[in-house]
Amino acid sequence: MSRIGKKPIALPAGVEITVDADNLVTVKGPKGTLQEQISKLISVEVKDNEVVFTRGSDAREHRAQHGLARALVNNMVVGVTNGYEKKLQLVGVGYRAEKKGKKLVMNLGFSHPVEMEDPEGITTETPDATTVVVKGIDKAAVGNYAANIRAWREPEPYKGKGIKYDDEVIRRKEGKAGAK
Repeated sequence: MSRIGKKPIALPAGVEITVDADNLVTVKGPKGTLQEQISKLISVEVKDNEVVFTRGSDAREHRAQHGLARALVNNMVVGVTNGYEKKLQLVGVGYRAEKKGKKLVMNLGFSHPVEMEDPEGITTETPDATTVVVKGIDKAAVGNYAANIRAWREPEPYKGKGIKYDDEVIRRKEGKAGAK
């Protein structure tokens, strides 16, 4: 059995889950509603305020989908109750970010400022000029948008300049030997 797949998900207060005939799981909570299509190889049942996942056989594909289905639904439950957030740090002289309406405007050393519009269901905040916080209820969407922001200037290993995740550690390299 999948160690992750066989663990039931306990539903917190205020969270409702519905599963239709096509295995479309809908999770409603205090922060919003999320939907995910779960593979038909896995059966999803709500029993006694818990969500239980069972698979039809021990075939390789069934085992792979078992843990995945449980993880996806668990991420939705956490998202509609607590939400997700990713913090990004802008490191470099003149690198800064600010919020203008629904747009995130960043100066990253290009000849022009970089403007990114917040996607549906995602909000960005700039507590200070060098920090960007991406928030939302969908874990995948939050991570994807944070990665898109980071892709504008990935951190380089010599000076550490660029956009990095708050908890990311940049492996630093030594510069040219003999340069004094």
